[in-house]
Amino acid sequence: MNLLAIFLTAWGVGFSGAMMPGPLLTVTISESARTGAKAGPLLMLGHSILEFFLIAALVMGLKNFFQNQVFEVSVSIMGGFFLLWMGYGMVRDALKGNVSLDLSVKSKRPVIGPVLAGILVSLSNPYWTIWWVTIGLGYITEAWVYGLTGLAFFYTGHILADFTWYGAVSLAVAKGRNLMSDRVYRGLIAVCGVFLIGLAVVFVKNGLVKIF
Repeated sequence: MNLLAIFLTAWGVGFSGAMMPGPLLTVTISESARTGAKAGPLLMLGHSILEFFLIAALVMGLKNFFQNQVFEVSVSIMGGFFLLWMGYGMVRDALKGNVSLDLSVKSKRPVIGPVLAGILVSLSNPYWTIWWVTIGLGYITEAWVYGLTGLAFFYTGHILADFTWYGAVSLAVAKGRNLMSDRVYRGLIAVCGVFLIGLAVVFVKNGLVKIF
C-alpha cells in the first residue's frame, strides 16, 4: 500500500473497531451525559497517548523482524483472517439487530480524569489487546516499509477514526438521542463490516504473494 492507502484504510479499520460496543463506549456515554460533548475527545486523548507508546514499543521491540519474510507473511495472513472474522461478525450482528447504541446506559462517575480514564479503560479491554497483536501489528508491518513516515500516516488515520466516532457519540448524547438511532448505527456497523471483509482479502493476498 502507498502512504495514502495506509492512511485511508487505517481510518476505515480504526473507525470499524471504535464503533463496536465495549467499556470505552460505556464510559463515553455516561461521561458525555454528565459533562457534555467534550468527554469523548478527552477520553480519546488518553486512548491515543496509550496507542502512541504502544506503537513505539512494538517498533523498538520488533523492528528487526520487519525485514523477515516469514514474519511479514505470518502477520499479514493472521491479521487478514482476524479482519475477516471481525467483519463477518459485524455484518451478522447488524443484520440480526444484536448491536445497539444504548444512550440510556448508567454507570458510576469515574474517580479519575477523562484522559487517564481513556488509558485505563482501553487497557482493561481484552479485545483491544487482540486487535493490536493481529490487525495493528499487520498495519505496522505494512507501514514500516516507509519508515517513520509510514507509521505517522497509519497512526494519524487510526486515531482520527477514534476521535471522529467518539466525538460523534458524545455530541449525540449531549444533544439528544435523535442524532443517532439504532437503525443508523446498525447500518454503519454493517457497512464497516463489509469494508473489513474486503480489506481482509487484501491482507491475505499480500501475505500469499510473498510466498509465491
